[in-house]
Amino acid sequence: MTDRPCPPLTLAVEAGPGAVRLRLAGDLDYDTSDQFVERAQACLAADPGLRDLFLDCAGLRLCDSTGVSGLLLIHRGTTSRGVVLHLENPPAFLLRILDVTGTRRLFALDGAGRQAERTEDGPPLPAEARRQAVPPPSPSG
Repeated sequence: MTDRPCPPLTLAVEAGPGAVRLRLAGDLDYDTSDQFVERAQACLAADPGLRDLFLDCAGLRLCDSTGVSGLLLIHRGTTSRGVVLHLENPPAFLLRILDVTGTRRLFALDGAGRQAERTEDGPPLPAEARRQAVPPPSPSG
């Protein structure tokens, strides 16, 4: 008997009053990004009173450019609704990608992300500064 391969991406949803948490596990890439964005948008549409959307990235194994694009699409959706988008437990590779792409400032970092901020950039920002919604960058051209 052969082992079944791990699913490329699994998404678990936990909903509470004013907040939803999506737990990501696996690869966020060309093949899975659409599924991720659709699930996040469904969460946003399901609760007009939503204040916080948490993306727990502890189980994330990979994030390519399509995954980053998906994160930015979700950011656009949360910003337009006044919802704070939190990245919880982002792996070091994801923080590096966000730094290289200049998009790290768009996300409220929680858990290990805040620890990484503290060690890399000095003291963490005040909670209100981290929660402030930042509009997406203007299109160039």
